[in-house]
Amino acid sequence: MFFQVYGDNSIYQVLGWVLVFGALILTNEIQRRTKVGGYGFFFGVLGALTVYFIAIYVCAAKGAEWALTNQTYVHMNSWFHYAKLYASAAGCIGFMMLKYKTGLGKKDWFKPFPFIIVAINILIAVGSDFESAVKGSIALAETGSRWWLSSEGVWLYGGWWNIANGLAGIINIFCMTSWWGIYTSKKKDDMIWPDMTWVYIIAYDIWNFEYTYLNLPTHSWYCGFALLLAPTVAAIFWNKGGWIQNRANTLATWCMFAQVFPLFQDSSVFSVLPSLYADGFMDPAIHPTAVDPRAGGVVAILSILVNMAALAYIIKRAKKLHINPYKKDVFVGTRDFEEAMERVEDGAKVTAKA
Repeated sequence: MFFQVYGDNSIYQVLGWVLVFGALILTNEIQRRTKVGGYGFFFGVLGALTVYFIAIYVCAAKGAEWALTNQTYVHMNSWFHYAKLYASAAGCIGFMMLKYKTGLGKKDWFKPFPFIIVAINILIAVGSDFESAVKGSIALAETGSRWWLSSEGVWLYGGWWNIANGLAGIINIFCMTSWWGIYTSKKKDDMIWPDMTWVYIIAYDIWNFEYTYLNLPTHSWYCGFALLLAPTVAAIFWNKGGWIQNRANTLATWCMFAQVFPLFQDSSVFSVLPSLYADGFMDPAIHPTAVDPRAGGVVAILSILVNMAALAYIIKRAKKLHINPYKKDVFVGTRDFEEAMERVEDGAKVTAKA
């Protein structure tokens, strides 16, 4: 079992998951369908939060109690959370420029931006994975245990599984094909990347779930399960070709919420622990005495195998089509690709075929 969803709080844990999943689906629809929604979230809301974050750290430096005890300051102070928030938001803004053809979005050379920003986001996570592996090894040498305490007061269990998943993340970057194959939908509400089919989505979701499970274990019920499923469901049922836009929107939205209200995940009736914490609790003041790393180890192996298989499949198709997979469409002729292309504006279709 991956998560400890049982006992008196199980109804709240499931309810919390449903609420998060539903809210992410809803906000993504608002952000993608209207300029007001997109710009409002990723300029307005994020701009206000940036001022709030700066105020917290300035006041904390001056010794203000409200800042020193603030949820964000105490529980969300690592470099990773801020890097992820602003990198994902940068992706959302760039994607809007491409789909609305404004600013740099008008330029053909800007089309690889989605690849670049996704690769940056993946590398941020890969760096965090490798960091945990190193700190786990240091802890093992010093204490005889791989448990190490993060700056946010979370016990992490670093080991080979982090290295395996970090390598899977690097491979995943090379599974993004047709960097220039970026289009606007007929309704002008989506940036379409037709070559990003289920092959990539599955490989990415498994890798990213494992990342959250290993490095954000107390949050992974939400940011590893609900957050990954929301954009995938949208891409499967009503937004073909728009998965990466869905992913960026939901990720940035979740990061904003989690950065301001971390206790929703950390210490409320909605909190969920993974099976890793075999003691049944996670307390920064108490060094764990038991661990169950089996789930993390199994998924780490699955992560690297699936990503290797995806890359091998891409190479095979590229050779068959006699193309460079990063310049041309690899999945042309497949159902997912063709359904996504049906949503692309007509002028772009002609250009793509040429």
